[in-house]
Amino acid sequence: MVNSVKLSVHIEQAGYEEEKPTIENIAFTVGAGELVGLIGPNGAGKSTTIKTILGLTRHVTGEINWNETPKYAYIPEQPSFYDELTLWEHITALGTFLQEDESVFYRRANRLMEQFSLEHAVHEYPGTFSKGMQQKLMLIHAFLMKPDLYIIDEPFIGLDPIANRLFLDMLKEEQQRGAGILLCTHVLDTAEKICDRFLLLTNGSLVMQGTLEELRMKTGLPEGSLLDCFYEAVKGGAL
Repeated sequence: MVNSVKLSVHIEQAGYEEEKPTIENIAFTVGAGELVGLIGPNGAGKSTTIKTILGLTRHVTGEINWNETPKYAYIPEQPSFYDELTLWEHITALGTFLQEDESVFYRRANRLMEQFSLEHAVHEYPGTFSKGMQQKLMLIHAFLMKPDLYIIDEPFIGLDPIANRLFLDMLKEEQQRGAGILLCTHVLDTAEKICDRFLLLTNGSLVMQGTLEELRMKTGLPEGSLLDCFYEAVKGGAL
């Protein structure tokens, strides 16, 4: 599955104030076709890690290395839109930016809007949408880009069960296409089923990483769930 590295992260320190690091000693890779789960409690440093990868953290010591021609899609926890643009105008603006064949792009866009049940709101403003509808538009935008790497922050909040299943199926298709995926989530039962590897963060540091089997070995829990392993790693501060 994994044939090349899409993202290599080596953060020695990073934060928002000089000499006051929020995160330290975080190193990992995301390979082509690989889904890596970024797991941690509130305040563990997950959002700061993502912001550092995206170049949004001011004080950084370390290196973030992308694929030679990085094309990524970022899906934030809180959807973000232009208040003055309708749903369809957001789509057309993206199509202009991507400079793809119009007929192919809009055929894909219409199919995605139908799949996510947003075709009825095509001329409405996303600011009036529910959180779930806004999240669906963010997903549509990301899937339309067909990036080399997805960086996704808490995507399941607000999605109905059908949209959730559709989202997971599309992630699987993108993996098969060769895209790398970094997924930050608190929904550990879902993460356990879909992720290839896990990064366990607490108190601003990476305390453990690996496949579920590797986490089980490291924590001494041969039948443990992801939640069990995470609890043990955080409780013991395992490395």
